[in-house]
Amino acid sequence: MTSNDELPDCFGDLEKVFPMGPNGLRETPEQCFYHCPVKTNCLQQAMATKNGIQVEEEVIERSSKAGAISFFERWSRKKQAYRRGLKMKK
Repeated sequence: MTSNDELPDCFGDLEKVFPMGPNGLRETPEQCFYHCPVKTNCLQQAMATKNGIQVEEEVIERSSKAGAISFFERWSRKKQAYRRGLKMKK
């Protein structure tokens, strides 16, 4: 990982590194996906924010509606996301 002085201005900014695409799903921009040496850490940082938890909950809901996860898995994953959100408030 590079030092904080070397990080791009967009580092960890959810709306810049994982914006909503035209089809209603979030997408990683091409410049991030192919050309950024810190893309993985950047996206992890963005998803560790309060807005990132909301995105995770959106994914859980879509998966549930599509039948990709069971009721209990949905409940468990939402509970984990909720707990991460509580930790951020402390």
